[in-house]
Amino acid sequence: MNYLQLFKHIQRKRSFLCIGLDTDLAKIPPHLLGYQDPVFEFNKRIIDATHDLCVAYKPNVAFYESRGFEGWLSLEKTVNHIPKDVFKLADAKRGDIGNTTRMYARGFFDQLNVDAITLSPYMGSDSVLPYFQYKERWVVLLALTSNEGAADFQFLKTENGQLFEEVLLQSKDWGTVDNTMFVVGATKAELMKRVRSIVPNHFLLVPGVGAQGGSLAEVAENGLNDKCGLLVNSSRGIIYASQGEDFAEAARAEALIMQQQMEVILDEAGL
Repeated sequence: MNYLQLFKHIQRKRSFLCIGLDTDLAKIPPHLLGYQDPVFEFNKRIIDATHDLCVAYKPNVAFYESRGFEGWLSLEKTVNHIPKDVFKLADAKRGDIGNTTRMYARGFFDQLNVDAITLSPYMGSDSVLPYFQYKERWVVLLALTSNEGAADFQFLKTENGQLFEEVLLQSKDWGTVDNTMFVVGATKAELMKRVRSIVPNHFLLVPGVGAQGGSLAEVAENGLNDKCGLLVNSSRGIIYASQGEDFAEAARAEALIMQQQMEVILDEAGL
C-alpha cells in the first residue's frame, strides 16, 4: 500500500484510526478462554466489528512473542484475518544491523506479510536501509515518544536543535514519503508543529490518544497535512471497552466515536 492508496482509504472511510491489538491473555473476556486460540478469537471478533471504521491495525508483537510458538501462530492468524484494504503494522521496534536486520525484514515482510514495521533508528542508517528493499512496505521510525524516559535522550541539545529533531532531519532522506513514517506521541502534541516543520509531508503514527490521555483535537490541529498525514492509534480504550460477552460491540462503539470525530476533522480540513 503506497502513500496515495493510504490517503484514499482515509478519504473513503472518513477515518485515520489505527487500532492497536495489544492483546493480553490475562485481560481478554473470560468466556473466550475455552477456545483453542483465545487470543486469535478475541482479535478476530474485534477486527470483524471494527474494520470498516479504521484504516490500520497495529498488533504489538511483544504480546505475541511472550507466548512463544503459540503466540506467534496467533499473530500470523490475526494478520491473515485483517482485510486486504486495511494497513497492517507490526509494532516490533526492532533496531539491529547487518544480517540480523535483513532477517528481521524477511520475517516481517516476506513471512508475516505486514505492510509496515516500527523501528528504532538510533543505531543509524544501516539499521533501517535493508527494509527499504521491499516495495510498498513501510518503516515507522521512533522520533518523539510519550514515555517519561523520553526526556533522558530525545531532548538533548544538538547543532540542529534537539536530538529528536536531528533524528528527523537525517532519517527523512533514508527513504521517501511513500515508505517512511514517524512515531510521535499524542502527549507531545505541542511539539508536533516542530516535527511538521521538518517532515511536512510524511505520515505520522500517533499513539497515546485515549487511555494515555492524548487529545485527538490537538493532534489534528498540529499534525494534519493536505493528505491527512496521520494514523492515530488507540489500543486499550477500544479493545478492552468491555470484559463481557459484548466486548466486540463495545469496541465498535468506542471506535465509532473516534471515527465520527475524525470525520468532522477531515470535513473541516476539506479532505
